[in-house]
Amino acid sequence: MTNLRQLRHLMRRRPMTILPAVVALIAAIATGCASMGRPEGGPRDTMPPVFVSGSPAPGALNVTTNKIRLRFNENIDLKNVQQTVIVSPAQKRQPLISSVGPWINVELRDTLRDSMTYTIDFGDAITDLNEGNPLDGFAYAFSTGPVIDTLSVSGMVFEARTLEPAQGMLVGVYNTHEPDSAIATMPFERVTRTNQLGQFTIRNLAPGSYRIYALNDMNSDYHWDRSEDVAFLGEAITPVAETSVVTDSLKAADGTDSIVTSTTVTYLPNDILLTWFNENYKPAYMTKYERNSESRMTLLFNAPTDSAPELRIVASDGPLAALNGKPSSEWAAIDMSAGRDSLDIWITDSAVIRTDSLLISARYLMTDTTDRLVWATDTVKMFMRNSGKKKKNSDKNDEPKADDEATDSTAPAAPEIPKMAISIDGGKTQQLNRPLRLTIDRPLARFDSSAVKLELKPEGDSVWTAVKGFGLRRSDSGRLLQLMGSPVEWQSGASYRLTVDSAALLSVYGEVLPKTVLEFNARKADEYSAIFFNISGTDGRDAVVELLNKSDEPVASAKVTNGRAELRYLEPATYYARLFFDTNGNGIYDTGSLLDSIQPEETAYYPKKIAVKKNWDIEQTWDIYEVPIDLQKPNDIKKNKPKKKPGEEPLPEEEDEDQLDQFGRPINGNGLGGNNYTNPFGGRGNNRNQQLMNTR
Repeated sequence: MTNLRQLRHLMRRRPMTILPAVVALIAAIATGCASMGRPEGGPRDTMPPVFVSGSPAPGALNVTTNKIRLRFNENIDLKNVQQTVIVSPAQKRQPLISSVGPWINVELRDTLRDSMTYTIDFGDAITDLNEGNPLDGFAYAFSTGPVIDTLSVSGMVFEARTLEPAQGMLVGVYNTHEPDSAIATMPFERVTRTNQLGQFTIRNLAPGSYRIYALNDMNSDYHWDRSEDVAFLGEAITPVAETSVVTDSLKAADGTDSIVTSTTVTYLPNDILLTWFNENYKPAYMTKYERNSESRMTLLFNAPTDSAPELRIVASDGPLAALNGKPSSEWAAIDMSAGRDSLDIWITDSAVIRTDSLLISARYLMTDTTDRLVWATDTVKMFMRNSGKKKKNSDKNDEPKADDEATDSTAPAAPEIPKMAISIDGGKTQQLNRPLRLTIDRPLARFDSSAVKLELKPEGDSVWTAVKGFGLRRSDSGRLLQLMGSPVEWQSGASYRLTVDSAALLSVYGEVLPKTVLEFNARKADEYSAIFFNISGTDGRDAVVELLNKSDEPVASAKVTNGRAELRYLEPATYYARLFFDTNGNGIYDTGSLLDSIQPEETAYYPKKIAVKKNWDIEQTWDIYEVPIDLQKPNDIKKNKPKKKPGEEPLPEEEDEDQLDQFGRPINGNGLGGNNYTNPFGGRGNNRNQQLMNTR
């Protein structure tokens, strides 16, 4: 079973219910009745407006007018019309929509198409005037031909990475006879928007087969541009209506039972799951260039590339003529970001440093008008910062100097370069699970690992002893300003002293770092905690668990091995957890590609928060498919929460996972403490998390 099918199967266990307002609309059309007015006084009004009638009538055929009037049982108001109300088929010109008293007036400004079913989906834009109670999911339809299409499909849209409900996102379809490229070139044939919960229903579909998409349509053209968020289903859908007879029993006032039957229609599929992503497409071009100081320049590009830019000096005459056309390797050291979209250029040639204005030829990959990457060359002029200001200030002093104070104006001043410095990235505290990382404030020409010494002084001791085998190497990131220490098994709470001899580090400017001594402490082991997940549902697929903070951001991760993920060396805090299937095995989350029909990697959330206390280990059982996908993400970290309705109480706070035993010690999950604590009254504590998941 594919990932998508597993998630869809999950939704089928609790298919999306039809919005109450849609049911109310169907009932109103069938009966043609309006609700009675409310009496004055009494309890607060919490009921939404009720649809009474329309002109043309809902479901009308052979309609020729482009003006519609809808009447409700009370005075109404319209909220966020342009962002909420949507018409199918998609309109090139925005309809004119307004409300007066109990009436809504709609004018469609596009020419009506022959034999077409039109749907006006109001979402939650309609509210009553006094209390603001929204009529959620209200839609009105008519046909310009002799038949009105009645099929519909439903589902939900979430952000693939975070499972945030997609609010107000377009969901549309194309008939499968349209080319695959239709999403990038043609407006949707039928379209709707998701509600506050990420739910959608595309109504009034004709029989046929469709491809379905979700789209964050930033420029309102009803089709996809590569920079926009998008979701797609990897298979075509065929809407159908299934009729069934439902039998129920009714109890009369005298206590007798009677059997009643009714016919219901179910529109399928109603379990479509779309997870949106962004291809992170950015056109490649140079965005910024500047000379930060005499010895440094910066180039920034809009997008990462696989090939590094090529830089050369442009100077036909003058002091830099000998460097004309020379590559940067002969006059600078370049520190590049991993994506090669940020270049920090350290000028190493003294003649270049002394030149106020530089011409640099930059050859790099740029996106052309056909959306292809091609090599382009720009010549940029780098001015020294504040060079003009310095010259202006010097001109103010025009008094002649004595001979012994005279200077040769033709001889350039020697560049002033600050003294070299080194620092430890972690400051005074070294984490037990991380290597020692050092940052130098300029690129190195070389470093001598044998001239670096690390010493250890255990907690409570007074004698320093050498750590054998310690040395330095280039950082894994490849950045020029970073060094990494060789692996060390840090001792809990011990003091460490790093001594860098004066011959150890030599900069590209020929400077030698003065002898430097840096002292720091290893963190104590009992200040950490750990979380262990026993995971089911992965079916042997590669997966990674990410531990999240209260901002839904990863702070730690671990690969799932034999159904278990171990996250150690954790700060005491409240955490959340997310799992993703590592489809390509690179250990990081990868987004999808619409052009290549690649879905984003599937994610699942642990449905409760985990309160971690100092020096405690926590063990949790996690069935990633036990909780439906729309209930997995805890409300505490959910950003797209539904708007509260008038008079509605806020959602209750999540309960803490931890609790105390009779001795005041925390029990969490299976009750495993930092000292492998066992419940003295038998067992390993109670698996409270499992109970919470089963009752959610």
